[in-house]
Amino acid sequence: MGMSEFYGGRDDEESIRTIHRALDLGVNLLDTADIYGPFTNERLVGRAIKGRRDEVVLATKFGNRRAADGTSLGIDGSPAYARSACEASLERLGVDHIDIYYQHRVDPNVPIEETVGAMAELVTAGKVRHLGLSEAAPTTIRRAAAVHEIAALQTEYSLWTRDPEHEILPTVRDLGIGFVAYSPLGRAFLSGRVRSDADLTPDDVRRRMPRFQGENFQHNLEIVALLEGMAKRMHCATSQLAIAWLLHQGDDIVPIPGTKHVKYLDENVGSIEIELSADDLRQLDEIAPPGAAAGMRYAEGGMATVNW
Repeated sequence: MGMSEFYGGRDDEESIRTIHRALDLGVNLLDTADIYGPFTNERLVGRAIKGRRDEVVLATKFGNRRAADGTSLGIDGSPAYARSACEASLERLGVDHIDIYYQHRVDPNVPIEETVGAMAELVTAGKVRHLGLSEAAPTTIRRAAAVHEIAALQTEYSLWTRDPEHEILPTVRDLGIGFVAYSPLGRAFLSGRVRSDADLTPDDVRRRMPRFQGENFQHNLEIVALLEGMAKRMHCATSQLAIAWLLHQGDDIVPIPGTKHVKYLDENVGSIEIELSADDLRQLDEIAPPGAAAGMRYAEGGMATVNW
């Protein structure tokens, strides 16, 4: 996502180098969506994987509609839109199938059975291999799974967003659904690289997120300071500690840290080498227990679209 929009600046050539480096290191899950850009990130990913398609588990999403100028057009889970959005994504990606096709946000005005039914038709047609949901509520997940197998649920999860532990994770584990954790570094906050507004460009979307504002920001910096102290004692980067924590939450959890720079990619991949003891995990629970972060993860309008 950040390669094309939202986090300030873009450099397509560096982004493609980053994707190639990821594939060279054995990373094989690439996650995009039609609205990133909008519509440009899928083309970027398509360029990057040309000639290397067999190395990639390719995931993209539909449901959040945007105009070409970026204007939000709301959420659309209608069967007709699911079909047309898939065709458009296949064209932009330059592939004949999508490995994981997610409904980006659940449309409260369209029964989930209708949306997933249309997505299932895409599987039958060979255009999609597996289905996924993003930011869906437990009841919705169960209703969807009754229509067609759901391979993955993608929801924000990190040391400062532990909400899924209450109901979401138990639900997907009961149903045998994998969990894809987006924003595992809290949009770079948990890396320690965001210290003030000065670290964000004027158009950076994080400026509009409550956790990056005012007193919330200062409170959350205190959590990061404790994580930095622990990472220093363990001789690793703070970002690596945060990702390692996620990797220790279960083999069914796959974090997808986003970056547009090779150096940060290498740092993120290094997280797999970090072993956390029971005492380390206890310390992290004390530093960042559920509910520790101050502020909502999205502004009010964004929060209205999650957990349907």
